[in-house]
Amino acid sequence: MSEAHGAPASPRLATATLLAACAAIAGALLAVHSPDWLWLHWFAKPLATAVIFALAWRARPVVSTRYRRFVLAGIACSLAGDVFLMLPGDLFVPGLLAFLVGHACFIAALLGDSRFARPAWPLLACLAYGAVNLVLLWSAIAAPLRVPVIVYVAVLCSMGGQAVARAWRGDASARLAARGALVFMLSDSVLAWDRFRGPVPLASLWVLAAYYLALWWIARSVQGVPVEREAA
Repeated sequence: MSEAHGAPASPRLATATLLAACAAIAGALLAVHSPDWLWLHWFAKPLATAVIFALAWRARPVVSTRYRRFVLAGIACSLAGDVFLMLPGDLFVPGLLAFLVGHACFIAALLGDSRFARPAWPLLACLAYGAVNLVLLWSAIAAPLRVPVIVYVAVLCSMGGQAVARAWRGDASARLAARGALVFMLSDSVLAWDRFRGPVPLASLWVLAAYYLALWWIARSVQGVPVEREAA
């Protein structure tokens, strides 16, 4: 998990993120066969997100303080969503709401130095991707969940589309954010298929690996290029 962009990420934070993410995935996979391993998943899943939050918090120099503020808010909402979705009981809707607010924060961050849907084709492409998934999953989505899921997909795909539009003529930071946004869409797609049409083989592996990679790239996008490098 690295990028030749600005200064390198803290080796300690990178190692901590990798270890926590692997532990969260291992705990989820092992818990399928033995509930005794759930403690590992419950401990490591939010820990990995918290470490990624610390990575964005400590990034220097930053693209802008506004950008970092909204990215941190988005990661914090994702952390809340992690907790809701892993706890016993059906807390899918609160988890969905937490991630929805998180994506709205990411969109706000992206709009700090770009106009919405300029160009428009990335947004249209992402919305089309979301619409296709909705159509294919529609009959399996319970009626009370359909409106919340539609709203969530629209916001998620808007985040992905705006990130790509911003990266179209952007710098390394913008490209990192776009990668993260698109991989976030992929992670949520696998999660949706596993929940509504599943089971998807090794779903926890694919969902969590893509999720942490997405957050990692978004957190890394907070870091701007040092002035001396821009001058060079």
